[in-house]
Amino acid sequence: MKPFNKYLLITSFLAAPLLSAAQQANVNLDWAPQRNTGQLVPYGGNVISPEVKDDHTITFRVKAPDAQKVELTGGPILLALKSKNNIPFTKNSEGLWTLTVGPVKPDIYVYRLLIDGVAVADPNNTLTGASNQPGYSNVVVHDSKPAYYDAQNVPHGSITRHIYHSKVLNGEREMFVYTPPGYDPEKKYPVLYLLGGSGELASGWTVDGRANFIADNLLAEGKMVPMIIAMPNNQVIHRNDPDHLQKTYKLFEEELRNQIVPFVDAHYSTVKDRKGRAIAGLSMGGRHTQAVGFNAIDLFSSFGILSAGDLEPEKLNPAFFDDPKTREKVDYLLIGLGTGEQDFVGKRSAATHAALERIGVKHDYFIGGDGAHDWGTWRLLLHGKLLPGLFK
Repeated sequence: MKPFNKYLLITSFLAAPLLSAAQQANVNLDWAPQRNTGQLVPYGGNVISPEVKDDHTITFRVKAPDAQKVELTGGPILLALKSKNNIPFTKNSEGLWTLTVGPVKPDIYVYRLLIDGVAVADPNNTLTGASNQPGYSNVVVHDSKPAYYDAQNVPHGSITRHIYHSKVLNGEREMFVYTPPGYDPEKKYPVLYLLGGSGELASGWTVDGRANFIADNLLAEGKMVPMIIAMPNNQVIHRNDPDHLQKTYKLFEEELRNQIVPFVDAHYSTVKDRKGRAIAGLSMGGRHTQAVGFNAIDLFSSFGILSAGDLEPEKLNPAFFDDPKTREKVDYLLIGLGTGEQDFVGKRSAATHAALERIGVKHDYFIGGDGAHDWGTWRLLLHGKLLPGLFK
């Protein structure tokens, strides 16, 4: 195995920093980061927001004496609250705006504040998300014990951030790679190539997806095969480019074949054949899995299409669907989506499912969870279906 020549070891700060109760806030990775039993205002803040109670209610606060209107917005939190509209705050005489909502089912929810019509991250929330889109905030609604995506007292794998030069895209790129606890370079490991969606960075699956903690916990329970998880940046052209769809598939396939897979095989002890490789992704990453991955069956034998699909899959991947041996070449295939997104990607997922059934490709077709097109759905699919199903 070649030595790492360009890397930065990323420790657990890549996962949204979970705070323990009371005095351990901002110290430990824990499962109830916004319980705020110590009533300590965040460093640099002026109020506590959000405050999550054990009864699963949430109180949001913002000090904005000159504002005329403040509302809670964001698809994931509004879906959890079963609200189709933004929810208004109440202002007191000192200019403090407050809103209490819930109870909300335990999970992690994205939200923003709408202040006089401008959507902003909660200025007092330390769990702020950043990706290839404007910032947002996360609220962690805890349960009575750690969740499947939390850092638990189990052996932990490592995350490495690689910077490499891409001749395909003519620039410096990044990729995050998870190695399981006890990684041994003398052994050979299968590799899952895990892709993000539109507007995501390569770090999305660790920061918001908690992929490393999910894998750690599954491995500790003996529910998945030890594997390497490579999380590259599958943004290869600006998402708002007018020819984005026409350009992205070809460019990403070139990047995958010529840069990403060779890099991982050169730097890690991998199973260097299609039986030891899987590709999966959410939303745009799911479309990449189908449009590019199905065309690269010489590289991959397992696939995960999360919250995605295509209305005419046979036209998108004629070689895949016309080959009578395809059913023998696919080891595992997941099509998964949330119950709250069936109107969004449901028809495309169903069309891909039906096309696979027509040619007899065995696959897992799953619709479940309470989420929609959000990380609540993708964490659930990763934990409940994808990772346990691979490389068996």
